[in-house]
Formats: sequence, structure tokens, C-alpha cells
Amino acid sequence: MDKVTPKSELFKANLDRAAPLLKKLRADGIGHMIDGKVVASISGDTFETRSPIDGSVLAAVARGGAEDIDRAATAAALAFRAWRDMSAAMRKKLLHRVADAIEDRADDIAVLECIDTGQAHRFMAKAAIRAAENFRFFADKCADARDGQNMPSEEHWNVSTRVPIGPVGVITPWNTPFMLSTWKIAPALAAGCTVVHKPAEWSPVTADLLAQLVKQAGVPDGVLNTVHGIGEEAGKALTEHPAIKAIGFVGESATGSAIMAQGAPTLKRVHFELGGKNPVIVFDDADLDRALDAVVFMIYSLNGERCTSSSRLLIQQGIAEKFVEKLAARVKALKVGHPLDPATEIGPLIHERHLAKVCAYFDVARQDGAVIAVGGRPHDGPGGGHYVQPTLVTGAHAKMRIAQEEVFGPFLTVIPFRDENDAIEIANDVKYGLTGYVWTSDMGRALRVADALEAGMIWLNSENVRHLPTPFGGMKSSGIGRDGGDYSFDFYMETKHVSLARGTHKIQKLGV
Repeated sequence: MDKVTPKSELFKANLDRAAPLLKKLRADGIGHMIDGKVVASISGDTFETRSPIDGSVLAAVARGGAEDIDRAATAAALAFRAWRDMSAAMRKKLLHRVADAIEDRADDIAVLECIDTGQAHRFMAKAAIRAAENFRFFADKCADARDGQNMPSEEHWNVSTRVPIGPVGVITPWNTPFMLSTWKIAPALAAGCTVVHKPAEWSPVTADLLAQLVKQAGVPDGVLNTVHGIGEEAGKALTEHPAIKAIGFVGESATGSAIMAQGAPTLKRVHFELGGKNPVIVFDDADLDRALDAVVFMIYSLNGERCTSSSRLLIQQGIAEKFVEKLAARVKALKVGHPLDPATEIGPLIHERHLAKVCAYFDVARQDGAVIAVGGRPHDGPGGGHYVQPTLVTGAHAKMRIAQEEVFGPFLTVIPFRDENDAIEIANDVKYGLTGYVWTSDMGRALRVADALEAGMIWLNSENVRHLPTPFGGMKSSGIGRDGGDYSFDFYMETKHVSLARGTHKIQKLGV
């Protein structure tokens, strides 16, 4: 479409694209994809998935249980050996075909993701393309996924290699679900694993489409199986199933703890990307205009429903008043609206229960003695959906609940600090440790703070800009393990040591 097309026409084009997709979705419903076939739950049970825009029913979704998980895990186990032994060149070719299929449907994926999750189209359009990039990146790594090291000793030739761990379970969240699903599934398939995918029950639509695209690309039946359902039912059954060797999970920290306990009897390997209460630290010598842009983007984009959001602004006292004044003006100007409108910056939150959770923190802030400078109430958005005003809270200190607990919405808490040591102490004084953002023109200080922050990822003078080969993951209650490049293969593969004797070493003789 022409780049100069008015935004109102783009909005109409998005609505027109969505109409036939929604009609088909409502007519067909969403089933499981097990061993290459779309099937209903053995129980026949379904649940409704609704749009956060207006509460309308999008589809009846198969409600999987332990029997459906068993079917999927069995299919994954039976398909594993052939997929593991397939040539790396062929797996690479198939995964590139998946990326091609995603790119061909990128516009449809973006529209469906907006309607299913409430995320603004300006972000979801890019998320669909990023999903294809995930498959291409890991497709190109198929050839060296099993590479190891050469470690010769005096008497032996020692080498290591990597082999796929086996069938794995992938449990993905409801925020940017399509992209995050590919982030987990692509490296698992590239490593030679087969997958049982359990998407979040609040956002099943694009997970169903992903399963269809993988099949369309020619990936063999049983290599990717998708079972929909409730976490306490299908998810629990997946984490407990003996055929599943590992669980990759993105979601809440409490759920991660439950998954670890459920997988313990079968000694499952786990990889968790969990919650965050991430600080963005702005020193008085920073480029304040760029810092302001980054502060606004990293909490109010994606509806604030992102694990890496910088939900705590730590601002040096001498510049706090003027910086917050400019920040408040920007927050007041944010456009809340229909997610398919290209002008929209914040759409509806994913679910009525999540809206209630975010709104509950308005009262928490007041009870803590903080000041709601902007927002602090639901928003009367189009369609009567789950809209909330972008919120800015000032007058806070580090011990308040709003400074300690993950809100997971467009909710920013401002905390002043005195100096470098004070900033570090406040930043680390939470149970989470996913990301940290530091703004300063003093590179020595930037490196000192980066080294001191208890977080798995630090960006200096930048918002979150993801580079696929780099490690992604957190410390403390924010997770276990790392995604990205070879770090993903460390999870989905076992390292094997092979030692070849030179025939010269002395072997002890017993019983002679």
C-alpha cells in the first residue's frame, strides 16, 4: 500500500482485512494440531476466546486435557528420531520455508494478533516480521548446531558434540504470542527436537495459524504439535508427561515455580523467562531527550505488557522535577484507541481479569502514599473493551508495593535517587533481575553500574534492542537459562563427550 495513504484509510484497510479472517475463525473454531491433523479434544470440551476490543467471541477453542497432551507427546516422541536424523541441510530448507510462509501471511498475522491480544498494529506488524527472522536465524544455524570442541590430552583424543535432547514442551504467554512462540519453537526444531506447544489460553488464535503454516511448509507430521487449553489442565499435564524431556516457559514467576515442581519427578530440564520490575536509571549527565524517548517507549509500548518493560524510573534528584514534567506531558499525549488504527499507541489490555489487576494498583499507589500524576483509571475506549489510561506515579520510594511488584501494564513508577551508589541499591532492591537500562554520558560510570546491577541484560544509553545471537534471560526470580544463538542450543541439546585412546596409555591390571 502507498506509504502516503492517510492513516484513516489504513485503519479501514486493516478492518477490511480482518473481516474474512474473523468470519472463517468463528466458523471453523480452533482445534489441536496433533501428528499433522486438526483434531478436537477427546473430551469434546471447548472454551471461548474473546477479543479485548469489545468482548466479542472470536472462536470456540478445543480445551485440551491430559489425554490430548498424551496424544501430542506420543506423536512428538514417534517423530523425534527421523527429525533428529534428518540432514541439517534439509531441516534448514524446511525452516526457511516456514519463514517464507510467515512472511506471506505477515499482514494477516498482525491483524489477528491485534484483535486477539489488543496490541497496537504499529507493533504487531513488526512482530510478525521478527517471527520470520527467528526461523531464518535458527535455520541457518542447523549446520553447526551439533558442533563441539577438540580437547586433546597426552593419551587421548577428546572431542565434544551436541545432540538434541528429545521431545520438548513449549509453553508461551499471551503478550506478543506469535513472535514469542517462534522464539522458542524455531531453535528447538533447528536443534533436532520435536515440540508440543501449549499456547496461553487468552491468545490462541495465532498459535493455531503457526501450526498450520509449519505444516504447509512441509515440516513432517508430529514434529510440531499444538494443544490448546487451560494452564492448570493441559499445561500441567505437559510439564508432568514422562516423554517430554524439557520445558521452555515464558510467563509469571509463580507459574515457573509450579512448573519446576511438576517436572521434578521426571527430572525435566527447565528454561524460564519470567517476570521483571526493571529499572531505567537516568543520571543528570545523560542525553535527556533520548532518555525521555526511551523511558516512554519501554513502558508504554506493547500496552506495558512486556517482561522487559522499564516500569521503574530512577531519576537523579537534581533533574527529577523538569524531567518528570516533560514525561507527564508525553504520557498525557499518548493515544489510546482501537488496536487496528495505525495512530493508536496503546490498545486494550488482554483480558478483563488483567484489567482488574492493573487497575487495582491505582488504589495500592494511593494507599502507599504515592501521587498519580497522570492516568489512574480505566479508559473509555472504542467498543467498551479492556482499556486503561496510561499511568504515571510520582512521590514513590523503593519499599512501596508499586516499586516492588510487577504490574504488567502501562504503569510507570518514578523514584528519585541521590548518587550512583543510591541508584544501584534501589535498582537491586527487588526480587526480580531481568533487565536494566542506564543513561549517562560517563562511560566509566555506565560500566560500573552495568557490572553492579543484578540483572541478566543491561542496555546502556539505549532501549531494548534485541540482537538474536546475544543471550536473553534473567537472574533471581526473573528466570533460569538463556535464549538466543548458541545459548538456545545449550538448552535444547545435550553435550556428549567422545574420547578416542591413542593406544599408548597404561591400563591397570587387576586379578592377575
